[in-house]
Amino acid sequence: MTRAKDSLSHLPTPANPSVLKGVGDDFSFAHHLQTPVWVFDIDRHRVTHANAAACTLWRAEHEAELLAREFESGMSSTVQKRLKQYQSDFEDGAVFNEMWTLYPKGAPVSVQVHYSGFRLPDQRLALLCEGSYMQDDTPDNLRSADALLHTDVMISLFLRNGRPLYMNPAARNAAINSDQTFPDLFVDGRDHDILLFELDRRGEHSIVAKVYTAQGLRWHNLSAKVCTDAVTGDPALLVTANDVSELKNARDQARYLANRDQLTGCFNRSFLQQRVGELAEFRPKRCAILFFDVDRFKQINDRFGHEMGDCVLKTLADRTKSMIEKTDVLSRLGGDEFVILFEGISDEGSCEDIANQYLEALREPIHQNSTWLNPTVSMGLTFFTPGESSFTNVLSEADIALYASKVAGRNCLTVFNEALGAAAKERDRIEFDLKAAIEREEFVLYYQPRIDLASKRILSVEALVRWQHPERGLILPGDFISVCEETGLIEALGRIVLAAGLRQVQDWHDDGTHMSMSINISPTQFNDPLLMETLKEFASRPDFPAHRVELEITENVLIGNQELLARKLYDIAELGYRIAIDDFGVGYSNLSYISNFPVHCIKIDRSFIGQLPDSGPVVSLILTLARQIGATIVAEGVETLAQAGWLSKQNCDQAQGFLYYKPMPFQDLTAVLAADGRQGERTVG
Repeated sequence: MTRAKDSLSHLPTPANPSVLKGVGDDFSFAHHLQTPVWVFDIDRHRVTHANAAACTLWRAEHEAELLAREFESGMSSTVQKRLKQYQSDFEDGAVFNEMWTLYPKGAPVSVQVHYSGFRLPDQRLALLCEGSYMQDDTPDNLRSADALLHTDVMISLFLRNGRPLYMNPAARNAAINSDQTFPDLFVDGRDHDILLFELDRRGEHSIVAKVYTAQGLRWHNLSAKVCTDAVTGDPALLVTANDVSELKNARDQARYLANRDQLTGCFNRSFLQQRVGELAEFRPKRCAILFFDVDRFKQINDRFGHEMGDCVLKTLADRTKSMIEKTDVLSRLGGDEFVILFEGISDEGSCEDIANQYLEALREPIHQNSTWLNPTVSMGLTFFTPGESSFTNVLSEADIALYASKVAGRNCLTVFNEALGAAAKERDRIEFDLKAAIEREEFVLYYQPRIDLASKRILSVEALVRWQHPERGLILPGDFISVCEETGLIEALGRIVLAAGLRQVQDWHDDGTHMSMSINISPTQFNDPLLMETLKEFASRPDFPAHRVELEITENVLIGNQELLARKLYDIAELGYRIAIDDFGVGYSNLSYISNFPVHCIKIDRSFIGQLPDSGPVVSLILTLARQIGATIVAEGVETLAQAGWLSKQNCDQAQGFLYYKPMPFQDLTAVLAADGRQGERTVG
């Protein structure tokens, strides 16, 4: 109801039950009244009817001039919202008696206005206004009324039974309807009960609560005080509220991001550690930590891509979430490592049964983009009492048990015990000693001959590493290779073994011993840039017999970019070295892959040889396929004459195993080769 700088403000008072009501376009009654009466079209922001007193109030010479005025441009958004609230409430028969400050032609005039609905000819609801001048109002009252109109703070007055007495425009805009009671505000009734309890105890209280509003569910910061209704004297509650939804959501999101893993939605390590610390304060029953990771997860990423790897992690996380109790905590520590915290364990045996159920459920196949995968996990379980063990120690115990599951063949559960703890300490000692051993090169080569099955002559030897510990003596690779792989020392060890093997081949060549040697190259070492540098450096030496060096790689090395792998293998072969596939038959590759690479030799895994003749069909298939690509075939782990006889009948090329020779130090090998007088061609009887 403004023009140019016109604006409105109001202060509600109890509505007058005797009101003027317009019917259709019948406004003739108002022209006989001495008080200002006008009709305002809320939708079109114009006055549609006005009596003479209203024209005087609005400083218009006649009704037509007032009806021609445009009020929207000078009307604040707060006033527009308030008028829309009136229009909505008029549908329910509501009336209002409020004080407004009008600005006809820029001059402020305070008016007590009685509002009711007026049905226009097109059936839209307009505002029927009956005004009366307020000559004695103070400037403070006028400014207070204006502030109440425009503030975003929601101010409401409720009776103690919750019935609303008053809502300022901001509060009415948020309310679902004008009759919304105080208890009906709260989504969680407990917030209402807490607020009333504190009001009875202290007379005032503040709370952040989720409430029902016309805009949907919102978070309000509510401050309530016990007071008295100024009109009736009845006990009442004065409530002020601020909408803090954006701030609350932002804080919740920040807290979520701080405590959650973004890929899986699981809690993170920080939250897990915090939760264990909280449990220590309450001293509950025994708790448990179940630590698990995905078996051969790196191979999944390498073979199927990181999208599949992420799919595996999210799927396993979702499955686990669906199984655990509400009090349990599922955390992702990083990579493929997950931890479940079980609170209040009364029966350790039952907890172990539950862990085995999870193990079984997580084995279910995963489907992604027409690819099916059958993942497995390894698990470690430990029990503890909060406050008696640190988070680091508890997690370490679960990790030790998980490691034991890996050693046991994966896809199983291990419960921590003192023996495992002692073994872990020994492993830590080995790791410490290994770092020093790498620096001091405390490693020596042992050699296991490889014989020709037809002639029984030694054709080659495989170089096998041993650790010559200064205090503990000779240590076999089974006691330290896995530690090297887990700690990243395998690269340095591989370089030591490769250089020692290549030097020995050079020495044999220089003294006239025509002996070939196979040297194992781990997947990590194969990706080491120094591998090619070392091979090139030796191959460039005058008279170096690169053709007598065979580099053994496992099938797992062949997983990945086939073009890059083929290029690297061909580069190695062009230097004169031979390529052998070790432990063939237990990995992921097949002959269709191998045919793309320069493979000179295939070594059948000892697990197949040990099961002969039952494994005969599989071994025969490998022999046939290997011959098709022209590769030499070597049977590993031959330990009985029966195995040797079966292999000879199948025309297997070569064999290696305890039936012929065990790994031996250099001096013993020299004696074996010298005994026949034909070094490099000794016949085995």
